[in-house]
Amino acid sequence: MRREERFKHIIAWFQENMPVAETELKYTNPFELLVAVILSAQCTDKRVNMITPAVFDKWPTENELAEATPEEVFKVIRSCSYPNNKSKHLVGMAKMLRDDFKGEVPDDVKELQKLPGVGRKTANVIASVVYQKPAMAVDTHVFRVSERIGLTVKAKNPLDAEMQLVKYLPEELLPIAHHWLILHGRYVCLARKPKCEKCGLKPWCKYYLKNNAAKEV
Repeated sequence: MRREERFKHIIAWFQENMPVAETELKYTNPFELLVAVILSAQCTDKRVNMITPAVFDKWPTENELAEATPEEVFKVIRSCSYPNNKSKHLVGMAKMLRDDFKGEVPDDVKELQKLPGVGRKTANVIASVVYQKPAMAVDTHVFRVSERIGLTVKAKNPLDAEMQLVKYLPEELLPIAHHWLILHGRYVCLARKPKCEKCGLKPWCKYYLKNNAAKEV
């Protein structure tokens, strides 16, 4: 099966079966999402959603957070992964957002990456979720699922996977495709034991066709 054909079928399946796909992080404005995504690095959305209410209550905008110390932030976010680094990143991000961006979360991926704690993945999430920009964020779920089902081929790293996905996905679908792949990886195409028996992508999935189809003959 040609890759273009695989993309066509998989996109059609998601459009029919997952017409609404959104981030599971809870937020009410771009600043809150930026904080949540920084916290979500190597941490579950469920855990982040348990932490952020106290963060937003104590520091509702970049102005308050910029005046906090990393030690103060650490006490509130300590249950997430890497709280030491993230507390420093959050305070640094808030200061730069206040001083260099006039409190406005930028919509440009390159500008976003100037903020402490914001790498390419986080920048792509903000650009696509908040501003509906044609950006494809590649986290561990997207990287794994894309390779497994055959949307990417021998991607060397997240950037390589991103470039391959951007090449074959229609630009207008990039924001929702990011969520399709994340949610599929989170609930169906699990890292250790993918739930192939309940997956609707079986007819086009390289992993399934290689490892399971022969068993059913």
